[in-house]
Amino acid sequence: MDGPGTAAPDAGRGADGGADGGPWAQGRRGSLRAALAGLTTRGRSFLAAGAAAVVCAYVLGQGDLLRVGVLLAALPLVCVIVLYRTRHRVAASRRLSPARVPAREEALVHLRLDNVSRLPTSLLMLQDQVPYVLGPRPRFVLDRVEPGGRREVSYRVRSDLRGRYPIGPLQLRLTDPFGMVELTRSFSSRDTLTVVPRTEELPPVRPAGEAAGLGEGRHRSLATAGDDDVIPRGYRHGDDLRRVHWRSTARHGELMVRREEQPQRPRCTVLLDTRRAAWAGSGPESAFEWAVSGAASVAVHLLERGYAVRLLTDTGAPVPGPDGAGTDIAALDTAGLLLDTLAVVEHSGEPGLARAYEVLRGGSGGGGQEGLLVAFLGSLDGEQTALAGRMRQRAGGAVALLPRGLREPAAQEEGERLLREAGWTVLPYVPGDALPDLWRQADRSSAGAPGRTARSGGR
Repeated sequence: MDGPGTAAPDAGRGADGGADGGPWAQGRRGSLRAALAGLTTRGRSFLAAGAAAVVCAYVLGQGDLLRVGVLLAALPLVCVIVLYRTRHRVAASRRLSPARVPAREEALVHLRLDNVSRLPTSLLMLQDQVPYVLGPRPRFVLDRVEPGGRREVSYRVRSDLRGRYPIGPLQLRLTDPFGMVELTRSFSSRDTLTVVPRTEELPPVRPAGEAAGLGEGRHRSLATAGDDDVIPRGYRHGDDLRRVHWRSTARHGELMVRREEQPQRPRCTVLLDTRRAAWAGSGPESAFEWAVSGAASVAVHLLERGYAVRLLTDTGAPVPGPDGAGTDIAALDTAGLLLDTLAVVEHSGEPGLARAYEVLRGGSGGGGQEGLLVAFLGSLDGEQTALAGRMRQRAGGAVALLPRGLREPAAQEEGERLLREAGWTVLPYVPGDALPDLWRQADRSSAGAPGRTARSGGR
């Protein structure tokens, strides 16, 4: 929610409505010049007609025409002076509900305007600045706001494209009752709407590599294998006194307790291939956007099942952190971080998957396996297919989703065969396919995929 934007006093006079100083906090001469520049087409027409009538009256010697010309010219000038001397002090705020929304769904923007002066306002027109992908610019007309009064309006925004979109600043237009002058002032505060990829609810399957899984099969790291191996920590309020480790307490001079048996969370890396050369097409219905949405769905699904999930792209930058699979970030925070990252992910200029392979090779401390690897890959040539086969050796189980139609059918089938022989569970798809149906195939394929080697059967 924006902090309230309030007016700063004009130099040498009262406070006109504005935000954080901004254009409202101009000097007297600058404000009068801005007021004259705010003459509408009607006001300029009246002024031109009045000037022409005055000239004609002088040439023709018509007194009545002179009075009419003076009246026509004076009306817009009087409106300029009145609007210039109008003293409003207003505060505005904006609230997004929600601030993070999936693509193709609507978010509600609430605007609130408070009159914090002792005088009522004149006719006000509000216009909020929004990017064109979110829809047309919303406009509202407020007739009169009493002293200390408040007005609230709202509008909806929607985007088919993921991304981060600025909303604001809010513009306030003042106009006179005759429509002769219109002044525009802007508040300075902005908000950001994050449009994240759409996610789908996936069925609970057991792909290969879930050996270190949930429930009874979950591994546990024992912290008290013996007095020599114990790793104590400081006493915290609420700890059971039966867990006090007296030897460490005597050594450190403060209460120390044994660490509890810690469950080892299953780990998963979601690999998203963002190489520009690996994808064709653009827009919400492209294969790349389908892969981004699929990566978001899989990551959220596995987080809900208790996995420690990290997102990895071909650039080699994992999220969260260099070793995100082992962090203790809460699942909801991790899901939000992953979705925010996927909201702005773009094509990269990487030539291959080498950087991602280096992260996988060193991510488990050198020598261990990464757990489950789910990869959304683009078009792979022979070299990248071989590199993907080596990635498989770093994971307890691996599922690859490959788009159809990016390569010749024969080359596509050959690449899928090589990945299966390397131990991957390969799921080919066409953009628009239902991801839950593909995810179910990961369970069936992992049970009977041809060419599986002994290293891929760690269930």
